[in-house]
Amino acid sequence: MTAAIDPVDLASRLIACPSVTPATGAVFDVLEEALRPLGFEVHRFVTGEAPDGPVENLFATRGSGGGTHFAFAGHLDVVPPGPGWVGDPFEPQIRGGLLYGRGAVDMKGGIAAFVAACAETVGHDGTLSLIITGDEEGPATYGTKALMAWMAERGIRPDMILIGEPTSESRLGDIVKIGRRGSVNMWIEIPGTQGHVAYPHRADNPVTKLGRVLVALDALKLDEGNGSFQPSNLEVTTADVGNPAGNVIPSKATARLNIRFNNEQRGEDLVALVRRTVEQAAPGATVTAQISGEAFLTPPGRLFELVTDAIREETGVEPELSTTGGTSDGRFLIALCPVVDFGLPNATMHKVDEAASVEDLRGLARIYARVIRGALS
Repeated sequence: MTAAIDPVDLASRLIACPSVTPATGAVFDVLEEALRPLGFEVHRFVTGEAPDGPVENLFATRGSGGGTHFAFAGHLDVVPPGPGWVGDPFEPQIRGGLLYGRGAVDMKGGIAAFVAACAETVGHDGTLSLIITGDEEGPATYGTKALMAWMAERGIRPDMILIGEPTSESRLGDIVKIGRRGSVNMWIEIPGTQGHVAYPHRADNPVTKLGRVLVALDALKLDEGNGSFQPSNLEVTTADVGNPAGNVIPSKATARLNIRFNNEQRGEDLVALVRRTVEQAAPGATVTAQISGEAFLTPPGRLFELVTDAIREETGVEPELSTTGGTSDGRFLIALCPVVDFGLPNATMHKVDEAASVEDLRGLARIYARVIRGALS
């Protein structure tokens, strides 16, 4: 009989391994040491080079290979802790019923809860797997996409995937993400000619052109949204000229923007729209783009029912099905099978003094155990 795992203890041990993205090494050792006694076959590989790598990824599986294949996806990398913590962000502490540490919520706590659930569900039918990356908080160049390629080479394809991202808001179980908006970053560069402010006829001021560009971008209305998604939204995140002098017309002006978009849009179409808009306002300007992922929506089905039923049975909460918030690796995994995100309350993720409720960590493990039993019974 397999010994029980306390998700609070496992989360603490994971937090104690600094794993600012991209992650490798000790944090994966801790996870592997927890999984092997539970009967999992664990595969690890490191790929990529700086600046986006190296990245470590882990795939663990248990079961006969027949019947339903249920998978859990998550990431062991974390964002930098930043200054101002009460204690060391990588020395987990329990205070007032909360486990403090970078990654407690996003998402070492969720991974620990799922491993604890696996310890409670030994002897299931079908196949149970974990898809764990060290590159979700970063550019995701060598993370989940590399894992998917590794799985494809071996003919591995789950029937459904639960991602343990922290989706809950006011209380555990109140929000389940059934889709995510797409995301695209764009960089605008407007050339000019440097010169003395007293001789503007000998210069070409790009700042004025940048102003026209920003006004034109602000006037864009992308869509009205739909029954599943809020309207797509464009936000300018920075505008710069890099000019320390008050009497010099700068040689160029730049801006950066992000669009979070719904399933009525495609990333490449939005890039084309922004390029047209910028060119009209500032001929000769350039726009480069990076599409992080397209919007996706998982249609109603068995995975919805498994997760929402488990939440109701364990907490009595009626979960809201939502597509709001940031993106997740579901943008890649949706190519394999139905995907939903569900995990801890997210109020402190990426914040100073990130903390997860001890009670919520154990409650989440019980919910995950119900989902596993439902999926593989």
